[in-house]
Formats: sequence, C-alpha cells, structure tokens
Amino acid sequence: MSVDRIEEAGPGAEETAATTAAAAVNYYPVAPGVRLNVRSGPGTSYGIVRVLPEGARVPIYCQTPGTTVTGPYGTSKIWDNISNGEYVSDAYVKTGSDGYVAPRCS
Repeated sequence: MSVDRIEEAGPGAEETAATTAAAAVNYYPVAPGVRLNVRSGPGTSYGIVRVLPEGARVPIYCQTPGTTVTGPYGTSKIWDNISNGEYVSDAYVKTGSDGYVAPRCS
C-alpha cells in the first residue's frame, strides 16, 4: 500500500515560484537595422504604442496568431507578446523557429 504525502509550501514559496517563472522568459534579438513598431494587439490594424530601437532584444511571454506579416525572418502570422498590451510580429524577431517558441496567449 502506498501513501501520498501532501506537503504545504512554506513561507515565500509563491514568491519563489513567481521569480522562477520570470527567470524562464527568453529574450530574442530584433532583426539587425530594424526599428520595430510595437502594437497594442496582434496585428497591423492595432495602434503603435512605441518603437523599439535598432539592436533591441525582446522577451516573449506568450504568442498568438494575428495579421500575416513578411519580414527579415520570413512570413508569419505569429505575434509575440513582449509586455502587457504590447505585441511585435514574429517575422522581425530571431527566435530560431518558424513556429511557436512560447506558450499561446490566453
């Protein structure tokens, strides 16, 4: 007969988990020589909220389908969420993949 033990997390466990999750976010370079528009949603019809400078690196928290865009890294309908309410086309970010490299945005 086996017995499963349930242990309660000690003080600070939630903070440690949040720190670990934040540390797991990967940063990727934007295509060389590009000043990249950051939009309020996953598509070219969304407003520009800021412009990233040349040489920028971006975190990708999650990815979602949107407007198809052609850029230095091919044609993609994937949009990268780089901050709350901020998206860039994956066609301008060097992720090393034509597919998803982060969880889907919910």
